[in-house]
Amino acid sequence: MNADVAIRAAQPDDVGAIAAIYGHHVTHGTGSFELEAPSVADMAGRMRNIADAGYPWLVAARDGEVLGYAYAGIYRPRLAYRFAAEDSVYLAPSAIGQGVGRALLAALIDACTARGDRQMLAVIGDSANAASIGLHAAFGFTHVGVLKAVGRKFDRWLDVVLMQRALGHGASSPPTR
Repeated sequence: MNADVAIRAAQPDDVGAIAAIYGHHVTHGTGSFELEAPSVADMAGRMRNIADAGYPWLVAARDGEVLGYAYAGIYRPRLAYRFAAEDSVYLAPSAIGQGVGRALLAALIDACTARGDRQMLAVIGDSANAASIGLHAAFGFTHVGVLKAVGRKFDRWLDVVLMQRALGHGASSPPTR
């Protein structure tokens, strides 16, 4: 990755760029199963919900331009899942292949580990999403399953790939929070 790319906490001023990046993936890709891009106001609400729950939302920026973002949230809402985070990483088309996703995921793993999370799960839309699967595998995520044909977008059935990696002590000891 270029040294001039900074990873930092997302700010309210970033929401327009974040919404545009995500909107591109919603309308052109299968990494998200949403069919309509959320509005800037909807994305701002999502960012607030993540922050209010104490999870990180990060952006990669160069010269003030947001190139991508990553965030984590609780894997599932029931309390027993409170030490398992689910990650999301999205890049602007112009940032793909530059190491931006790697930098974002590395920082997100560090932030979730520091929070005391013990597992991170990747719920990857489309089993043909080789870039996301490869990114997660490079960070030690292992394949734990495939949900076959659970989504339908662009007139085709889509799988969901599940990948997982331990954070910190993983399951080897009880949590401290």
